[in-house]
Amino acid sequence: MAALAKGGRTNTMGFVLRLIARIPFLIIATRLYGPDALGRFASALVLIDIIALVCSLGEKRGLAQRLSEGAGDDRSKEANVVYDGIVLSLLYSGVTGLILWLFPAPMFPNGMNSPADMWLIAAIPAFAITEILLAAQAYRFDIATTVRTRAVVEPWVISIGAGVFFYLPGTRDSGLAFAFIASVYAGLLTAAWPFLRTYGLPRDWRPSPRKFLRMSSRAFPLIGADAIEKGTRLLDIFILGLFAPPAAVGIYYAAQQIASLPQKLKTSFEPILSPVITKNLRTGNLAAIAAQVRQVGFWIIAVQAGIALMLALPGEAVMGLWGPSYVAGTAALAFLLAAEVAASTAVVAESVLVYIARKRNLAISVGIIALQAALTMGLITLANRMGMDEGFKAAGAAGALLLALGASSLIKAVLLKSLLKAPVSNWRWPLVYAAAAAVVVGFGAKLLPEWAELLLGVPAIAAVYGYVIWHRGFGPEDRVLFRKNIASETEAEPERP
Repeated sequence: MAALAKGGRTNTMGFVLRLIARIPFLIIATRLYGPDALGRFASALVLIDIIALVCSLGEKRGLAQRLSEGAGDDRSKEANVVYDGIVLSLLYSGVTGLILWLFPAPMFPNGMNSPADMWLIAAIPAFAITEILLAAQAYRFDIATTVRTRAVVEPWVISIGAGVFFYLPGTRDSGLAFAFIASVYAGLLTAAWPFLRTYGLPRDWRPSPRKFLRMSSRAFPLIGADAIEKGTRLLDIFILGLFAPPAAVGIYYAAQQIASLPQKLKTSFEPILSPVITKNLRTGNLAAIAAQVRQVGFWIIAVQAGIALMLALPGEAVMGLWGPSYVAGTAALAFLLAAEVAASTAVVAESVLVYIARKRNLAISVGIIALQAALTMGLITLANRMGMDEGFKAAGAAGALLLALGASSLIKAVLLKSLLKAPVSNWRWPLVYAAAAAVVVGFGAKLLPEWAELLLGVPAIAAVYGYVIWHRGFGPEDRVLFRKNIASETEAEPERP
């Protein structure tokens, strides 16, 4: 629990840094490039993100188990285990990148901003290897590298790059693509340096085709679960690209970038949660795993609900920051933020299910994404037939995501409870009390001018919610998340009879 608390504190700081760094990119992308260019860029990223995740072989969660089993307590063997994954990832990246280069049409359902957008394929291997390097560092409980890479280097490089490429001669149309590529490779370098210092180079290591086949076979359920979990956040953009104009995709993407901030907070617990879970699985301590799921799940939903209220209640003012045309995405923003809160249980439960019920978890995920696809197409088609504008189409896609992720959380929590034979729910009634108080303050803030609603209303919502949840929702076991010296105190505490 001390390791989880330390990782949680680090990732909470990473969330704040990511929030600060994300704002310049959104301002540059929405104000300089406009919703059409942003929409085409967002559609192209769908396949890039999913393929890169597939090429990382599920190592974000699977590497911890491979290191635990393959190296045991011998740290000299750990580097070899990691490099097996890197080489296999490069092979997958090369093959899939070549296929996508030869058949690029699925990347661009509503066209390209520039022929240079094809170079987005070059981001696949860098993204995949970065995932593996960060997972290796997380196995050593180094979460600071993940924060530096994902919350500082990557967002600031894409923000600066988008502005620079917009004004450079000949790169304006492809500026978003070039900025994204630059950010991915900057992240790779940021992760590679501490990895080399921690693990070094492999020793007495030989790539083995037979070993690679075994790794691929074993990784398939993890790959499927990761791809589907990522796909639930990208399928809506892909379908919007097919059924709606680029402007609708751009508006939705702007709302999604804001709403995805709580998602980053949630998924950032995975690197530190995975090694803790795998070590408890080795000893068969299922009760400890259930306790960790409940604890981390509550931390996540408590913080996510607060963030959702802070951003959704002044939603029109928040979306208005990117320009008048983006205010139409206010409803989509509210649905997306609610979807992230609904998904928190599923994500934490899946962190365990991928180890103890891989195939069942994958089957549930396949069913959920099929449900989401059907709901998304149905709601967008309905909006088209009724002649509704881009804002309603974006809201339909976000509403479909909310319903699908809510169903996923319910089903996966029930399955995990039956497997661990212990409760895993992260729900507590003080969440309702804190949310109700925040809603009252939020509606009061709407009486203010927009600038005051943001500058005064958002901090007021956060303060009221935080006060209630701290005093009514957080117990002593929850507050370790905010105590830096918990590990040393635990070690120093005398053993009781």
